[in-house]
Amino acid sequence: MTWLDSPMLAFDLESTGVDVETDRIVTAATVAVDPVKRSSKLMDWLVDPGIEIPAEATAIHGITTEYARAEGAQPSKALVEITHKLYDAWEEGRAVVAFNAAFDLTLLDRELARHGHGGLTIGGPVIDPSIIDRAVDPYRKGKRTLADVCAHYGVTQTDAHMASGDALAAARLAWKLPRVFPEIAAMKLDELHQKQIEWREAWAMNFQEYLQRQGKYEEIDGAWPMRTAPVLQGEQS
Repeated sequence: MTWLDSPMLAFDLESTGVDVETDRIVTAATVAVDPVKRSSKLMDWLVDPGIEIPAEATAIHGITTEYARAEGAQPSKALVEITHKLYDAWEEGRAVVAFNAAFDLTLLDRELARHGHGGLTIGGPVIDPSIIDRAVDPYRKGKRTLADVCAHYGVTQTDAHMASGDALAAARLAWKLPRVFPEIAAMKLDELHQKQIEWREAWAMNFQEYLQRQGKYEEIDGAWPMRTAPVLQGEQS
């Protein structure tokens, strides 16, 4: 059996915003998917982020500050549970699937550190359909959000902007992409993981050069599957 038919764990977060260094997790979901058995098992979490959820974020995922405070779990406990799901998957030889994985995994890493749990260690392969799609079809015009990529490949996305729905959509893309692009199917999981590191780094370098040609000098982080940790004051060499 190839990795195409192997069980995997899909993962997604919804948050208070898009800054992995300062924003907080609001909801999380893991979906254990077995393509052969055509089965899936969902685990999800509602978390009290401990800060106000901006109206812009609520408009996307529907969770208000009041609801999260009343019904959400305390972050420290929820973060450990979420992380153990990822570690268990890697221990069992399964890949973790996440669309735009560098956001979700980095945010989880920063939250773990914030609550005294050290951080996240990448313990196995990650499959990121957003990285793969851009690498195999780099010149396609248009947006590449989860919804756009699902639509392009004819993948069903339900419950958009809910962590459970987005995680399952990412798993469906991870199943579909290697069937559209046989060169992805031919890779072993560890090879695919390494290729994604290289593809992300190359894309970031090319995009940064493009911005510079436009007169914009913005540094693009090419690290994957987690973003580079910020350098704190006093740590510069």
